[in-house]
Amino acid sequence: MKKNKIIGIGFHKTGTTTLGNALKILGYKVKGVTPRMIIPVISGKMHKVLNYAEKYDALEDVPWCILYKELYRHFPESKFILTIRDEESWFKSAKKQFGNYIRPQNEWIYGRGNGLFKNKKTAIARYRKHNKDVTEYFKDKPGKLLVMNFSEGDEWEKLCTFLGKDIPNIPFPHSNKTSDKYDENSFKEKFKTSRRVVKNTVKVKYADIMGYWNN
Repeated sequence: MKKNKIIGIGFHKTGTTTLGNALKILGYKVKGVTPRMIIPVISGKMHKVLNYAEKYDALEDVPWCILYKELYRHFPESKFILTIRDEESWFKSAKKQFGNYIRPQNEWIYGRGNGLFKNKKTAIARYRKHNKDVTEYFKDKPGKLLVMNFSEGDEWEKLCTFLGKDIPNIPFPHSNKTSDKYDENSFKEKFKTSRRVVKNTVKVKYADIMGYWNN
């Protein structure tokens, strides 16, 4: 059964974790970044992706941010939230997080061979195009799109007004501010990273063999 959704369609590293945590506080069942859906997306199995989305009240991050048109058509009464930030700070943060090993979701978003953020101009151009395309798409759909910039002070009042929710009596849940919660040099984190590298490399090579990037 289709349900109306709250869908975060800002790029990764624009406050998606903050938005997800805020939506959870407001009572939504939220699904954030979902790497397992990338192969279904690029292989043309959108029915599988949309069926997966049915289970949640709110979606944000990849792949959902890229699929806003498909999600709007499938869940037409949904509301969409575009999170943004300064381009330079966005690129710096994205390169720090994603520039270490290949990920299928980033190869899909930025183009095969561009997912490691080696080309600043290409990455920022893609980020800028996404934000422009989103605002253009929703310009004739009043009440459907909210643009939020957490680094400029957007918090509960703006979000809750858009959603028709009461403002919680707790601080806004800003997340992922440069204080790392884990030691990336610890054995545990190095082991987890090694597993991710292998898993993601296999997925990318599989997509290469199957020719999915051309779909």
